[in-house]
Amino acid sequence: MKDEQRTLTKIAAKKALDAIALVESSLSYIKPYDPEKFYTPKEREPYDALNDRFSRAVEVTTKFFRSYEMFMYGENSETLRDLLNRMEKLGFLGPVLTWMEMRDVRNKIVHEYIPEAIKEIYDSIMGPFAKQLRKVKKKIKTLSFEPVDGESEQ
Repeated sequence: MKDEQRTLTKIAAKKALDAIALVESSLSYIKPYDPEKFYTPKEREPYDALNDRFSRAVEVTTKFFRSYEMFMYGENSETLRDLLNRMEKLGFLGPVLTWMEMRDVRNKIVHEYIPEAIKEIYDSIMGPFAKQLRKVKKKIKTLSFEPVDGESEQ
């Protein structure tokens, strides 16, 4: 059972890293959102791509957290907040409140029409939220999913 969970967790880690890499790719060329500018559909595409990639990265990373928690502790937290608190203690992320805000971004962008508010959301994605994803990426890369002494390989 432990080997199955190890395999699932390794797969979840790879998916999280891949999703974060896509966000980083978008961030490498996107310019800060200008609320004064009227964007054509073509000009909005990079922002839409960033939003989609960011939202997917947050969801995939949250799934990794659940898998890693099961691998390490043999249980899953009852609430998202409990899961995030545990991940914060393990050094995966910074303030839990920031991660909760990250989860809300997709809905905010979809329902927001005020350019200044949209700019604020993209500034968060490009700033503190991207920093959170990089922290997760760095931590995942330090993990070893190999058996430790005394752990069975069954």
